Amino acid sequence: MADDKRRNFGYWLATALLALGFTAGGVMDLIGNPDMIKQLTDLGYPAYLARFLGVAKLLAVAAILAPRFPRLKEWAYAGITIDLVGATYSHVAHGDGADKIMPPLVFLFVAAASYLLRPGSRKLPSAPKD
Repeated sequence: MADDKRRNFGYWLATALLALGFTAGGVMDLIGNPDMIKQLTDLGYPAYLARFLGVAKLLAVAAILAPRFPRLKEWAYAGITIDLVGATYSHVAHGDGADKIMPPLVFLFVAAASYLLRPGSRKLPSAPKD
């Protein structure tokens, strides 16, 4: 397999995993799944935040999967990163164990792989050098 094909495969694998995870989480947040609401409120967040996060997660997935719109993709990846870093920090600050801390860290790694392996057509053009 050529390097470009491996890179493309890695990108789509990471992006598919990220999209599946964020779609599932977004839907669960949006419909107010009791387990998701309990986890959110146990961390000290209001229950109504779940619907906002659900919509944001689903919009981020749509942005990273859609063709074109590289600037929108940058914002989507930034939002995903903020969500995952915030989730990790919340679990650490709450004193949770590795079973709660590791999932957002794993997804952060997957998001980073998706971002770093993006094909040129999904990136912002480089600024011209002076």
